[in-house]
Amino acid sequence: MQAALESSDTDNGLCGWIIVALSILLMLATLPLSIWMCIKIVKEYERAIIFRLGRIVRGGAKGPGLFFILPCTDSFINVDMRTITFDIPPQEVLTKDSVTVSVDGVVYYRVQNATLAVANITNADAATRLLAQTTLRNVLGTKNLAEILSDRNEIAHSMQSTLDDATDDWGIKVERVEIKDVKLPQQLQRAMAAEAEASREARAKVIAAEGEVNASRALKEASLVIAESPSGLQLRYLQTLNTIAAEKNSTIIFPLPMDMMQAFMKRD
Repeated sequence: MQAALESSDTDNGLCGWIIVALSILLMLATLPLSIWMCIKIVKEYERAIIFRLGRIVRGGAKGPGLFFILPCTDSFINVDMRTITFDIPPQEVLTKDSVTVSVDGVVYYRVQNATLAVANITNADAATRLLAQTTLRNVLGTKNLAEILSDRNEIAHSMQSTLDDATDDWGIKVERVEIKDVKLPQQLQRAMAAEAEASREARAKVIAAEGEVNASRALKEASLVIAESPSGLQLRYLQTLNTIAAEKNSTIIFPLPMDMMQAFMKRD
């Protein structure tokens, strides 16, 4: 199809060739003034599609640099070959699990074939924008909420592949698609926050219970060790009193063992 577009100027017919010849004669007759109308310049990032009597001239896009046109019979369109970026407006999408979310994104694309971008579609930029919005809605409609929140890269790659295939006939290459933001309804946000808080509290209680179990086992082992030495219990008792006394903010009642008083009572 591209070859047919590029060679379409060969079918101008007799009348077309006569008009072209007259245009050349007009240019030669008005030299050197006509040279300023015949020589055009396109920048490094641009390409020019020349139409001669309504047909694309052989050779396709011209540029960058200088190129030559005939007055009266030729016209041209400049095509920007740089990467273009645009935001996909927020789309209200009903997910697979019947949750309404608002999702927006960004698309990067460039014109890969200037001839197809001019000849095959009226406005390649507007068509790509509309197709990106529709593709975003279609792709998200097949996902549930959990997949949308966790698999953004996979969704972006799926959109890029779909857009690239659809815009190939327009001479457009979709380079990258990114999902920017996923907005949830306020009620759903509160419900998810409550669920997350309850889950954290449950984990905290489990951890505290496991700590109590480990502490009770350690205390059991300590009691068995102290039971083997009666004086160990008294030492532990004194150590506990020493720890409490370090705070200096409590009144301690220290019970004196009766065994220590029996010696004094016998002397009396």
